[in-house]
Amino acid sequence: MKFGAIAIASAEGAILAHSARLPGRVVKKGTPLTADDIDALTEAGIRDVIALRLDPGDIGEDAAAEQLARTLAGSHVRIGEAFTGRANLFATEPGLVLFDRARLDRINLVDEAVTVAAIPPFEPVEPGQMIATVKIIPFAVERTVLDTVLTMSAEGSPLISVAPFAHKKIGLILTRLPGMKESILDKTVETAMARVEGYGSAITHIERAGHDEAEVVAAIARTHQADCDIVLIFGASAVVDRNDVLPAAVVAAGGEVHHFGMPVDPGNLLFIGALGTTPVVGMPGCARSPKLNGFDWVLWRLLADLKVTRRDIMLMGAGGLLIEIAERGQPRQPKVKKTRPDSKTAKTAGPRVAALILAAGASSRMGSNKLIEDVAGTPMVARVARAVAASKAKPIVVVTGNQADQVKAALASINATFAHNPDFRQGLSTSLKAGLKALPDDIDGVVVCLGDMPLVDAATIDKLIDAFNPLEGRAIVVPMHGGKRGNPVLWGKQFIADMQALDGDQGARTLLDAHSEMLSEIAIEDDGVLFDVDTPDKLADVRARV
Repeated sequence: MKFGAIAIASAEGAILAHSARLPGRVVKKGTPLTADDIDALTEAGIRDVIALRLDPGDIGEDAAAEQLARTLAGSHVRIGEAFTGRANLFATEPGLVLFDRARLDRINLVDEAVTVAAIPPFEPVEPGQMIATVKIIPFAVERTVLDTVLTMSAEGSPLISVAPFAHKKIGLILTRLPGMKESILDKTVETAMARVEGYGSAITHIERAGHDEAEVVAAIARTHQADCDIVLIFGASAVVDRNDVLPAAVVAAGGEVHHFGMPVDPGNLLFIGALGTTPVVGMPGCARSPKLNGFDWVLWRLLADLKVTRRDIMLMGAGGLLIEIAERGQPRQPKVKKTRPDSKTAKTAGPRVAALILAAGASSRMGSNKLIEDVAGTPMVARVARAVAASKAKPIVVVTGNQADQVKAALASINATFAHNPDFRQGLSTSLKAGLKALPDDIDGVVVCLGDMPLVDAATIDKLIDAFNPLEGRAIVVPMHGGKRGNPVLWGKQFIADMQALDGDQGARTLLDAHSEMLSEIAIEDDGVLFDVDTPDKLADVRARV
C-alpha cells in the first residue's frame, strides 16, 4: 500500500484519505476517486490529494474486517455489515460471552493494522448487544498479515461465542439461628428469586432448617429428591472453614466440596461442590444483597450450563474487587432486566464510616464531669476525640449534654460537628438519638465511641472499619478482648432506625443479639476496649496507665 500526496491529474482510482468538501458536494474519505471526482476536485482548485493505492496483495478494510469477523464468530453470534473497516459482532441469545483470551491477544499482537476488541469474558449479555468489534486500522491490510490472523482465529473452536442461559430448577436451603427473624430469611428468598428469574430460571424448592449439620443434611436430601438442577445453601452464619456446618453437611449428605473461598470481594466465603452431578453452592453473606458479588460470577456460569471448576474460581482474582460503597460510580449500565445485579465493577475506595462520640453523660458516680478531667495533661474526652480523628472514621459527630460548653472547649482543636442533647439525664438512648440525627445521609456505617474510654486508639477503630463489610455479612463489628465484648461498636447504616427506637438508659448494644447473623467479632490485644472510666478509682487507674 502506497500512501501520500498524489497529483490530482494522476489520482484516478486512488483511495481518498481525507474527505474533501466541494461546492454542493462532499467527496468522502475512503472513496476510490473516479474521473468525475477528479474533474470536481480540479475545478475547485485542488492540485493534489492525500490518497493511497493498494498493492496487488492488499485487501481492502471492509473485506478484511468481514473475513476476520466470520472466522471469529461462534454460536449465537451475529455479524454486522462491515463499514469503514469495522465489523461488529452481536449476541443473538441471552447468555454469557465466551472467548479465548490467549488467542485474542495473539491476534492483536500480529500487526498494528488488525485489532479485535471484546467485552469481558463471562459477561452476561442480551440479544442484540454488541460483544466484540473487528477494526482494520488503515484502509487496507497486507494479505500475508490477514492470512496470519485468519489462521490463528480458525484454530480450534470459534474464538467468540455466547453460552445461552438455560432454564434451571433451583433448590434453595436457608439456615436459621435461635432468635433469628423469619423476615431476614424471607428477604433472602426474595433476593435469590429475583437473581435467578432475571436469567430465565426459577427457584422451585425451598427448605428452612436450623444451623445444625444434621438438619442441613436432611434438607439437602429433600432438595435433591425434588429433582433440582442446582442446589444453593445460604447459612445464618458465614462459613469460615471447610469443616464448618454447611460444607460438612454437603459431605455428610454424600456430596463433595470442590473448593472453599474465592479471590473476589465481596464473595470471599463461597464454597462449591456437588451432590452426584448436581452442583451445590454455599452462598456468601453478600448474596443477601442484589448488588454484584462473587456468587453472581459462579451462578451465571451454572445457569449457562458451564462447569465451574476449582481452577476457574481461583483465577477470578483479576477484576475481582467488586466492593460497593456509597460513592459508587455508575459510568454505564448494562441493558439487562432490573432484577439482575449490575455487572460493572465499582470504585474501590473503602466504605464511608462516620464516628459518633457520646460525651453528654451526667457522670453521677464520679461527683464531677469525668469527661473534662485531666489525663496526662489532656481532658479525657479530648484523648478519645484525638484517637477518633487519627482513624479512618469521618466525619465526627460529638454529642454534648452535661457542661456542654466545657466539653466543646476541650475539643476546640478537633474537626467535629456538635449535637446537643438537652435530655441527657433521661438516659443513654437520648444521646444516641441526638447524634444519629446529626449524621450525614451518605455514610455506610457509624462507629459509636464512648467519651469515657480514653485507652481506645486509632488502630483499634481502623481494625473495626477494615473488617466492616455488610455484603459479606459483617454489618456490625464488635471488638473482643479476653472473650468479652467491648467498645466502640461499628454499625451499618441499616441499623440506624432500630437504634433510634431505643428508650431510656439502654444503648445500642442491646440490639446485638437480635442481629447476631450480621455480627463480626474482632480480637483486640489491648484491654482498652473494655476499660471505661466511671469511678474515681478508674480515673486514678487510667492516669497511672497513661
